[in-house]
Formats: sequence, C-alpha cells, structure tokens
Amino acid sequence: MPVCSELPASPAAVRNIEYPLSALHSSYAIPAKQISVEQEIKRSRFVTDIGHAESKADALAFIEQIKIREPEARHHCWAYIAGHPESSVERSCSDAGEPQGTAGKPMLNVIQHKNIGEVVVVVSRYFGGIKLGAGGLVRAYSSSVQQAFEALPLSRRTATSPATLHLPFALESQIRRLLDGMGIEIRQALYQDNVELHVDVELGREPELKEAVTNSSNGDATVTFPKSCA
Repeated sequence: MPVCSELPASPAAVRNIEYPLSALHSSYAIPAKQISVEQEIKRSRFVTDIGHAESKADALAFIEQIKIREPEARHHCWAYIAGHPESSVERSCSDAGEPQGTAGKPMLNVIQHKNIGEVVVVVSRYFGGIKLGAGGLVRAYSSSVQQAFEALPLSRRTATSPATLHLPFALESQIRRLLDGMGIEIRQALYQDNVELHVDVELGREPELKEAVTNSSNGDATVTFPKSCA
C-alpha cells in the first residue's frame, strides 16, 4: 500500500505512464460525473465528494476545489487512483491531520476494492465535539466512501493499443469497411507510396485485427504494433 502523504504545495508534472499490457483488463469503470454525499456520525458531519481524475494534476485540482468549497471543515482527507485501477502508479492518499492510518488508507482501500479507475475522493469532516477513536475514524471514513460509491453513476474506459496498417491503394475501401465492421475507428490516414492507417484497437483484440486484415487482403496488407504489444 502507498504511504499517505500531505497535499504538496504545487502539483507535480504529470507523467505519461505505460502500463504492462498483459496485466490489464481492456476496460474499466470510471466516474460518470461528480457527486457529493453526506452522513453524520456522533455529531461529526462527513461530506464525501467523488470526481473524475485522468491524471495526478486533475486529482490535486479536485482536492483543492473541495477545500475551497468546504473552508470550515476541520479535515479534508483524500485518496485517488488517477489511471487504470490495477496498474496505475499515480495513486496516493492523505490523512489530512487525522491520526495516521485512520482516513487516507481506509479510503484508498475502498477505492481499490471497487476496481474503479480515474477517480478521486475527498471526505470533508466537520467535528461535532465527540471523539471517535482510531477504530471509529477508520469505520467512519470507510463507510463515507462506501456510501458515496453506492450512489456514483459509472461509465467505462476502454484500454487500447495503437496499430498501424500498411496497404495498397486498391485495398483502402475494402480495409476501411473491415475496420468499420469491427468497430475500430481510424485516427489518421497517410498517403505516400501506399496507404498508412493509424487506429486504436482494444487490448486483447490485436491478434483478431491482424488475422482479419491478413485474410481480407490475402496478405497484401499488414498490421504493426508497438514492441510492447507484439
């Protein structure tokens, strides 16, 4: 588990992460919209906000947004996974002044068990005068996040790999129809000595694409993938 840390003074530069393709599912759930859910536990109010974060910078910006919106809260505890739920290294959490291990890690644990990616969660606590104790805080922050996830609408992110097709001009219409039938969109078409089509294919479907193009063109069209996808 990552160590919880306090929010840095300024967001670090966002890095482009290449995930090991063999370790990933081709699609995963992400938040469809931002929501806010509230519960009260022994007079303390716990306001939980969940948002979409494609990057670490998005997550940190969301956390700052909530802190500005809830300025009177004593604690703004947070956790995020800014990428693929299984393999993203852009994940972190913060106890934000609560006793160590009682807020950020429990929140991150809930997120990880949901297998949801590109997500950031902030729990703003308004202290009600009754101490909850370490165990009580863990339960309170965990249940706050769990409750919010139960109300969260989801959409899906499909993980893809780039591919390049090389083919004679005479086969362009035929291959375009093939790709359309497979639900694969052409990102770019280049015309030089032959036709070069750049597409994104869902992870796991690379062999299917290669076989379909080869069979359809009798081997006159080829498909190449990055070395990590070979």
